[in-house]
Amino acid sequence: MSQMRDAYGDVAEKLLDFVEGRTTDQTGATMDVPIEAYLDPARWQREIDLIFRRLPLMMAFSIELPKNGDYKAMEPMGIPVLITRDGQGRARAFLNVCRHRAMKLTEEGKGNCSRFSCPYHGWTYANDGRLIGVTEASTFGDVDKAAMSLTELPCEEVAGMIFAILTPGLAIDVPAFLGGMLDDLAALKLENWYYHKSRKMEGANWKVAYDGYLEGYHFQAAHPETVMPRTPSNRAFYEAFGPHIRLSYPQHRIVELKDLPRNEWGERENLNYDFIRMLFPNFALFLAPEMCQVAQLWPGDAPGRNVTVMNYIFPNAPQSDEDLARLDEMSDFFFDVVEKEDYLMGMRVQQGLEAMGTGHITFGCNELGNQYFHKWVDYYLAQGELPEPTLRQD
Repeated sequence: MSQMRDAYGDVAEKLLDFVEGRTTDQTGATMDVPIEAYLDPARWQREIDLIFRRLPLMMAFSIELPKNGDYKAMEPMGIPVLITRDGQGRARAFLNVCRHRAMKLTEEGKGNCSRFSCPYHGWTYANDGRLIGVTEASTFGDVDKAAMSLTELPCEEVAGMIFAILTPGLAIDVPAFLGGMLDDLAALKLENWYYHKSRKMEGANWKVAYDGYLEGYHFQAAHPETVMPRTPSNRAFYEAFGPHIRLSYPQHRIVELKDLPRNEWGERENLNYDFIRMLFPNFALFLAPEMCQVAQLWPGDAPGRNVTVMNYIFPNAPQSDEDLARLDEMSDFFFDVVEKEDYLMGMRVQQGLEAMGTGHITFGCNELGNQYFHKWVDYYLAQGELPEPTLRQD
């Protein structure tokens, strides 16, 4: 933890320098991204197949399934997925699909049960995926139950989060995938937090939406009354851990650090500066004093659409009805800011991209997080034919 505090203190020092010097983190050149990258159906499908179906994705918080028998049914990109905590407390992930005639077992939502019965013919599965019951088996014929378990997905629970790969049979190593982000996320101790609720919003192409999380250059123009009172525009620092990014923003109050001992600067998150912790390709965690908002972005049913699940969690459970109401109010406020400002802006960007059809857009030297993100998208689509991206260019 001391090493983490030292790292945060170094970030705070850079942010203070940016604010006082009226500049920001930069890379050495601008970068053009083809407009087709946001529109082309074939590329969009390859992004789903090679990124969203092959990388570990954060599917649920551990605190969403605190007890044995808890489950969460969800449908990322229309894929029915069932996350369970079995009788031994292990987090598991399956396709939420009966092996008899491919009927979805249960609708989206959460609950607690030891078994799932198919609503079509009544075949029954344990929450560890085993087929345990075939309706009127004497009339059906021979069934090898061991071979007819639910289709299991690679799954691993790490740092208070449950990750899964949406393709059966692939190897999963979440600590290796997270790399240097693991210590940062583990230090939050998310497994001890309070889960409040989630809400869905719809927006533009998933990369258009994610682009908005990756820079603060737009704060002054797009968020003059919501973000700007807290955070200056176009002042940010980026740290890369493989494809993942820890993005830091100063608050206007960062100048107060000069009145504190330097060894205390690393303890001032949310007081003088803020982090957005971003996991490639679709996860953004923003911790504020009032609440914590975690976005999960999923490609929608067409290249120009995404579905984002906003989760609201907090380090401590509310202690009164007033605390609960206040947390609910703040969660809805942050949701509205993203939906009515960022995602509305994204829809207008999507409209502009579709109107242009060809050509390119440009990311500036000060938008290095966006550049880095798009390089990693290209890296995975190239399937090993490109070198690993670097955050900063000379």
